[in-house]
Amino acid sequence: MAGLEAEIARRPGHVIKRAEQALMSAKSGVLREFDLTVPQYGGLLVLSYLPGASGAQLARILAVTPQTMATVLSNLEAKGLITRTPSAVHQKVFVTKLTRVGGALLKRADVKAHAVEERLSAEFTDDERRTLTTLLERAIKVLHDE
Repeated sequence: MAGLEAEIARRPGHVIKRAEQALMSAKSGVLREFDLTVPQYGGLLVLSYLPGASGAQLARILAVTPQTMATVLSNLEAKGLITRTPSAVHQKVFVTKLTRVGGALLKRADVKAHAVEERLSAEFTDDERRTLTTLLERAIKVLHDE
């Protein structure tokens, strides 16, 4: 067991993955009361800033596959939280917007989801947050540069 623990300790990906899982678990927990998943919440949040975004744009911003985003959007539409209409420019592209109900739900859900982020942020000093962000951005860059 000690050998495994030592091997895991040498691999930064393991701790990054655990941190991501802890964050997603905490967000999932608070979003459950709104009947939203983390990707659904993310889609609503992005649409509140970019009304009319396409599914492909949302997928890129939220770092999910186009197939996952299509499922997320279908579920949000079925719940009456978004509308999707064909684009005037491209027939295969749908323009997605929040409904009034979707916007109201997002406002309530965002209070809880943002509180999770604030709780995490409060664990670090301003300098530590900047350092953490810099280190994670460097990790992202080195892995994308391969």
